[in-house]
Amino acid sequence: MFRPLSLFIGMRYTRAKRRNHFISFISLTSMIGLALGVLVMILVLSVMNGFDRELRTRILGMVPHATVSSYTPLDDWRAVGKQVSQHKDVQAIAPFTQLQGMLTHTGNVQPVLVTGVLPEAEKDVSIISQHMVAGQLDNLQPGEFGMVIGEIIARRFNVNVGDKITFILPEASITPAGVFPRLKRFTVQGVFKVGAELDGSMALIHIEDAARLSRWQVQQVEGIRLKLNNLFDAPRVSWEIANTIADKDLRPRDWTRSHGNLFQAIQMEKTMIGLLLLLIVAVAAFNIISTLVMVVTDKKADIAILRTLGASPRQIMAVFMVQGTLIGVVGTLIGGVLGVISALNVTAWVAALESLLGHQFLSSDVYFISYLPSELRWEDVTLICSAALGMSFLATLYPAWRASRTQPAEALRYE
Repeated sequence: MFRPLSLFIGMRYTRAKRRNHFISFISLTSMIGLALGVLVMILVLSVMNGFDRELRTRILGMVPHATVSSYTPLDDWRAVGKQVSQHKDVQAIAPFTQLQGMLTHTGNVQPVLVTGVLPEAEKDVSIISQHMVAGQLDNLQPGEFGMVIGEIIARRFNVNVGDKITFILPEASITPAGVFPRLKRFTVQGVFKVGAELDGSMALIHIEDAARLSRWQVQQVEGIRLKLNNLFDAPRVSWEIANTIADKDLRPRDWTRSHGNLFQAIQMEKTMIGLLLLLIVAVAAFNIISTLVMVVTDKKADIAILRTLGASPRQIMAVFMVQGTLIGVVGTLIGGVLGVISALNVTAWVAALESLLGHQFLSSDVYFISYLPSELRWEDVTLICSAALGMSFLATLYPAWRASRTQPAEALRYE
């Protein structure tokens, strides 16, 4: 079978035998180094994608994608909600009223953001009903002053379903006996756990109870919460909706104002770690330079003979470019395959290791999740493999060019 001369010789040099075992060993270590670099980069970025996905699912599954609220209580939120629902990017809506205050129980105090919700509508815009560890969201009934609290609050107060806690509002009531803070006793009707800081700072009550605490009419609400088809469209959609409903003075707000910094920090961290890992791949790729320099030094006599037989400098250069590129292709291919396999199975592997050692690496008491998440993105794999192949190819140019400059007479002088 016909093969170009440069390809044939380059492949033979890659798997050199007899007295050149050391050159083969150097080629092998270059492949292994490149494969490990690609493997680690794919695995680490997949784990970071997994953490990003979990944060986005859990935190943004609880906090609103966007809201439109009024400076005065909304009397006809259902009519406004009907207009809001007509927007093509809105998936679901639910009314809300927010109150800030303090929860207290047996001397313990905890600041909290209490949100008044309509249980049947809240299920459409929030994941809380999927993360109840005790009780149900439907247990919130108007007039009964029930409350659903986070798992951290329940653990801190040592309370469970049926226990009483007190909510203190940042207002004062003037009575004949003097000025007293406004407070209300609530019954714990449920406990949720989403595995984020929201478990210690958020509580839910029925929206009619929130209206009573705010001294509004029971049908009045603060605003409407939106669940969008694409959460990254939240700033645009909230402004469009606020400006569309002309008869209401609505104030738009979206998740980028409340939690945008968190996700920007995650994206920046992913970018910086990606760059650092890319340097590891670069070091592995440029090990090919040392491999080819040693090969060129070892093969000077062969190069001189090829030149005297009529091989052009371009062919000599192509020989060593083939060798270096082959090392890069094989190393990148092995690293890519192992990286994909590792990224798809790292969650199960870590769980098995935890079971074997009897130790949990990610405790839910410390971290917001109790397992190692991973999300493989093929665009990351493509980018990493392309970068590794590109750097491997660039690493072949200088040694191959030096080989093409070898003078036959000079190389054979001492042979």
